[in-house]
Amino acid sequence: MAEIRLNAVAKAFRETRAVEALTLTVGDGEFVVLLGPTGAGKTTTLRLVAGLEAPDAGSVFIGGRDVTAEPPAVRDVAFVFQQYSLYPHLSVYDNLAFPLRSPTRRTPEAEIRAKVDSIARLLHIEGKLANRATELSGGQMQRVAIGRALVRSPAVYLMDEPLSSLDAKLRAELRLELKHIQQDLGATMLYVTHDQTEAMTMASRIGVIDRGRLVQVGSPREIYENPVNTYVATRLGQPGINLVPAGVFRDSGLPSATQTVGVRTEHLAIAKGGPGLAATVTRIEHLGDQSHLHLDLTGRTIVTLADPDSAFAAGDRVGVSLKGALLFDANGERVAA
Repeated sequence: MAEIRLNAVAKAFRETRAVEALTLTVGDGEFVVLLGPTGAGKTTTLRLVAGLEAPDAGSVFIGGRDVTAEPPAVRDVAFVFQQYSLYPHLSVYDNLAFPLRSPTRRTPEAEIRAKVDSIARLLHIEGKLANRATELSGGQMQRVAIGRALVRSPAVYLMDEPLSSLDAKLRAELRLELKHIQQDLGATMLYVTHDQTEAMTMASRIGVIDRGRLVQVGSPREIYENPVNTYVATRLGQPGINLVPAGVFRDSGLPSATQTVGVRTEHLAIAKGGPGLAATVTRIEHLGDQSHLHLDLTGRTIVTLADPDSAFAAGDRVGVSLKGALLFDANGERVAA
């Protein structure tokens, strides 16, 4: 495996600046997730690493070697796309074996058979090797696409939202499998997604990207607990963080620079007839193991979690107290508590 290093990489498409002076290091054997909405520059960053796009500025290093001017074929990367990109006329076995039969890395058939069988068992598709790719379910097709990358043992793996088109149950299963595989192989992996659950559960570190700029890099816990601004704060958390004008909590002794208070569910104490600000329960969403509690707080809606067997009901008057919060200034930047 190998380290990935991007030094002040930039890429524009006509008037659109897709990536702007992005600097990032993915350590050898590390699983880094780029998190951001559609259009943030995540896929373009992957394509710059793979050599599918040429940077307008900056440089790309893989394994300590400057590959900025090298074509994709010699960079020794495997790319898993959002869509399956399988060869429909080939069997699952031949799809998996295809990278090992290319002229640049011709492999003996016995070795191909051993590698394909091993990866198929790892991904639980060993019973589908004789099937055509078109005879598989969506989840099985995605496993084949991932397997085609794994069978090569490249220097680095690049993954572009490979689970986004799967149903929720299968996404959860493959998240666990993919993380286990990455750990077992000691693979260097750069993975992009807009899904906060994927980022939180899979990443060694998360890089939050906004309009081509890398805003913050850190462990999932660091990103969640210590976001540098409101943009980062809204990327993680379920339910999402509540951004409330500081004036609502004017008696809470907030620093003078505070304009917005970021309130997560763990920052609130709620009790019927309890102390604090008066609020009204407007709606309860029962989600089985937990409930989302919607409150009207001085005309503003905030959402928090409640125990599923709590006695709250729509229309209840409750007291809301802060137990800590994230504070932001007028520009949305973090203010020290």
